Amino acid sequence: MPKATVRLTAAPALLGADPLPDAWEPGAAQPHLWAVRVGEYAPYASAEEHLLDPAERARCRGFARPTDRDRYRVAHVALRRLLGTYLQRDPAAVRFVQEPCPGCGAPHGRPAVHGAPLHFSLSHAGDAVLLAFADAPVGVDIEEEPSAEVAAEVAAMLHPAERAEVAGLPLPARPSAVNRCWARKEAYLKGVGIGLGEDPSVTYVGTGPTPGSPDAWILTDVACPPGYAAACASVRTGLGDCLR
Repeated sequence: MPKATVRLTAAPALLGADPLPDAWEPGAAQPHLWAVRVGEYAPYASAEEHLLDPAERARCRGFARPTDRDRYRVAHVALRRLLGTYLQRDPAAVRFVQEPCPGCGAPHGRPAVHGAPLHFSLSHAGDAVLLAFADAPVGVDIEEEPSAEVAAEVAAMLHPAERAEVAGLPLPARPSAVNRCWARKEAYLKGVGIGLGEDPSVTYVGTGPTPGSPDAWILTDVACPPGYAAACASVRTGLGDCLR
């Protein structure tokens, strides 16, 4: 099991409240983190739906629930708006590709922009969207706290040491611990590019206040609203502790 080291909590910028970034300059010390509140950004995203490509618009309209459509639209308009700013391009002209999966080599790994000098990751849950941009592969995840029943089901899928940590907690504390662990695990697996192609029981990321750090990666918890847990995973290449 990798030895955990202390990581500070990263605080994302808030899209719609903080200034848009400058053009991306390689050599950024840490990943840039951005958060978006779906309820606040939804009217803007609806007016800017034309920025999405045909596949994104089709997927957005395929959601049966308006809340799901809003969340998807907000997340992808925000991603295009930020990429357009970082890359100095028309957001509607950004074209995405899929990198090869590290597990099987098929083109369903991390999403990317061909030829861009940065990597990115996107996650959304409930009223929250989280995005990360970095020089090297990066992953983010945000999760709403589960019910006690769902937390118990998820806990059973975790690394043996994580299962033991959860079992040692009082019952009321378990959902938060499981959620914290799952956000870290998803962030790491998205950064690697394999997603849940790796069994959640394989890599230890921890359930406690301090995340574990898998080999070659730095895991950092991300500040988020009450009732959520979020994390960022970045490649250990001298980028620092994932603080913006």
